[in-house]
Amino acid sequence: MSEEQDGGMKKGMMLGFLAGGLVGALVALLYAPKPGRELRADIKNKAEELKDDAQDFIAEAKNKAEDLINEGKKKGEGLITDAKKKATSILVDAEKILNEAKQKNRKS
Repeated sequence: MSEEQDGGMKKGMMLGFLAGGLVGALVALLYAPKPGRELRADIKNKAEELKDDAQDFIAEAKNKAEDLINEGKKKGEGLITDAKKKATSILVDAEKILNEAKQKNRKS
């Protein structure tokens, strides 16, 4: 390599380091922590948002739970009603069979 190329490469590396340093410094300033008051206010606001979200979630969960409970009660009541009807039907059929058996027994 010639001295001119060697000198140009050194200048390019120096410019690269300077540009990188400037970009790094700019990024550091943009992402620097906020002052204590601002940071505490941001934390407080975020905590309030999370609390509100949690309360909304809990309210929605309660509503869904109530809906499921009510639906379960309705299904349970329907099953009980069906069971009572079937039991009554079985008792009626059993009485018929018993009466028929008694009549056959009397005839014999």
